[in-house]
Amino acid sequence: MDEQNQERLAEEHRIRNVQKEIDKVIQKLKTNVGEVKDRVLELRKNFWEDVTVNLDEPDDVIETQASIKQQAELLSERERSHGQWSERLKTLDKLKDNPYFGRIDFLEDGEKETDQIYIGISSLMDANEENFLIYDWRAPISSMYYDYPPGRAEYETVEGTIEGEIKLKRQFIIRNGKLEGMFNTGITIGDHLLQSVLGQNASETMESIVATIQKEQNQIIRNENNKILIVQGVAGSGKTSAALQRVAYLLYRHRQSLTSENILLFSPNPLFNSYVANVLPELGEANMKQTTFQEYLEKRLRESFKIETPFEQMERYLTRRFDGQYEEKMAAIHFKSSLTFKQLLDNFLDALSAEGIQFRNITFKGRVLVSKDEIYHYFYSLDSHVTIAHRMDEVCDWILEKLAEVEKTERQKDWVLSEIELLDKEDYAQAFQELDQQKNFNDETFDDYEREEQKLRKWVVRRRMNPLRRKIKRLQFVNVRLTYLKFYQEWSHYDFNQENLPREWGVISGQSIENLSRKFLSWEEVTPYLYVHDHLLGSMKDRGIRHVFIDEAQDYSPFQFAYLKDKFPSSQMTVLGDVNQAIYAHALLGDTVIDASHEEKMEKITLMKSYRSTKPIVEFTRHIVEGGDRIQAFNRDGKVPLLKIVSEEGHLSASIKNTIQELQSRGHETIAVICHSMQEAEKAYHQLQEQLSVSLIDEETTTFEKGIVIVPTYLAKGIEFDAVILYNASEHVYQDELERNLFYTACTRAMHELVMMSAGAPCTFIHEVPKDKYEVVKD
Repeated sequence: MDEQNQERLAEEHRIRNVQKEIDKVIQKLKTNVGEVKDRVLELRKNFWEDVTVNLDEPDDVIETQASIKQQAELLSERERSHGQWSERLKTLDKLKDNPYFGRIDFLEDGEKETDQIYIGISSLMDANEENFLIYDWRAPISSMYYDYPPGRAEYETVEGTIEGEIKLKRQFIIRNGKLEGMFNTGITIGDHLLQSVLGQNASETMESIVATIQKEQNQIIRNENNKILIVQGVAGSGKTSAALQRVAYLLYRHRQSLTSENILLFSPNPLFNSYVANVLPELGEANMKQTTFQEYLEKRLRESFKIETPFEQMERYLTRRFDGQYEEKMAAIHFKSSLTFKQLLDNFLDALSAEGIQFRNITFKGRVLVSKDEIYHYFYSLDSHVTIAHRMDEVCDWILEKLAEVEKTERQKDWVLSEIELLDKEDYAQAFQELDQQKNFNDETFDDYEREEQKLRKWVVRRRMNPLRRKIKRLQFVNVRLTYLKFYQEWSHYDFNQENLPREWGVISGQSIENLSRKFLSWEEVTPYLYVHDHLLGSMKDRGIRHVFIDEAQDYSPFQFAYLKDKFPSSQMTVLGDVNQAIYAHALLGDTVIDASHEEKMEKITLMKSYRSTKPIVEFTRHIVEGGDRIQAFNRDGKVPLLKIVSEEGHLSASIKNTIQELQSRGHETIAVICHSMQEAEKAYHQLQEQLSVSLIDEETTTFEKGIVIVPTYLAKGIEFDAVILYNASEHVYQDELERNLFYTACTRAMHELVMMSAGAPCTFIHEVPKDKYEVVKD
């Protein structure tokens, strides 16, 4: 038997031994989990029997409260242990199927024995808890597996740098507990393992990449030294995957002080949220908070507005539906997305410190209790050196004091007695219960009609005024909309250089006044409006979030990014994007967060190697975008992209149907028909649903399933498919330079095959690609 076979047998023997150890740990944990579960059920069942309840004397009440607290804490601790052990059991089940994916033999300087380091998704010790059988991929020593070939290597610990030599580096493919492949490699992660992973069909959810993390991705995952980490990665470079592994790493590295509740991911759309939802649980970690920027802003708006979504703005841009004011609308989007516009609003806010904030009357039962003029004069009587937000708090307290005086007067009015007479039994019971809790009611009161009436008068008035009191505490006496409207109505009064205004400013401000008057906010207006809103009302900054991840960050305007930095001042930020996929109107004119400079301590990592698509697809798409010659393709072979030309648009659906059937016959399970816009996607869906089982993805779609999907380009971002068909890549659809990135984004969704349909002559972007990089057929 040769040496290679002997080593394989030894590795197979070790896998079996590790699985036996895992079985022992699983059995031990199951026993513990069962015992704790029984104890939890017993505690819940007998909770009040084990609590000393005595409310006769004040000391007895304190003793009772302490007893309840002690019992609750005991129950909580048992439930927490049960949850942790149950999660560990899930991880061990995964380890049994695939205990590890890598091994390094490391000889530390000064030591005589070489350590064999086996690396998996979680650590495992032997039964005596003396030796590691598996090291967690996030452990410091495991970093060498990703960063170094055999030879000199080092890793960082809390005690300093450990140096030595990697004697061996080995990769494993283990499925269902069986060793299917092993490779010794001299590079970070060998082609064998990547070829195996990348050659598979697309999944409904993103997969963990811990077995195939590349050196540059590992730099992203373990980076902790910068306030802002910017990752500019070409399509398919694994930037999002690396970011999710980064979340898992941070939770492991700071497990004593950081939880998933302290991490927030801004994703591009609801569909993407579900697409990435499986990665962290697969690694044994709870999912972080996830939202879209649109959802986050909508929750922040208290006033009732109709809000244009970013997808509606994109659709209007793509279909040229700007009511005959295309140039003016594009100028408005660009200007209101800029930091120049933010500076104008800062000047406006400075001016509001001295005059101009609009207020609302405080009314009750149709009467004005405190007029907006009274509030205005009181606000501006306060010290102008104090911030607007702090002065608003003082005004709030002042109004509440006035309200308390009004309450006393209202109690004696006839309407109160009328309401008391109309109270039903439930209202009486609630009133007596609340008064009793406030020590305002006792047994003697039942014999005292006048005292009972006074207490009920007080209760009725307070109940009627509570909604008003809540509005005042939420500072709804400030009319933010009319205050913001003043900016456009009186913009020439504020201190800023009018040379900074676009030449279309007259039309822009007029349209803004009209929109605000009818309570409509265009997408480019939402962030500026909320910026003013928050500075007027002093909305709290979120200091509980310590890490913010922004995916598809090239779609965020400089103003939007500045707003997020303002809202999360204590957070580190990981910003992911690709300037070549900047498809929103503000970014198309040159402003993206990815290539901007930032004042905070920042590092930028650039990923130029694409792993998603086959080499022929990457060789095609790299010619579409500026700087594409620097994009590197992973060496995975496949078919060259295919351009199918039909004579007219009416023939597209029949040709696409035949193409889908051909792709399915080659084993492709997830096929996307990617359309220029939602308008085109709906048309394609109505054509194809009669012939094929297809599903339409729109902005409200939250789950992604295998099969044939029809999707507009801007909702396909971040997702990958076995095969992609561009519905119509003709010159009539992709008409101008501003749609270059849109076309590139659509093409780069394909993992294995790319087919471009064209009704008539294809668009310019295809003509720019060398003819040997794609095949042309006329259908």
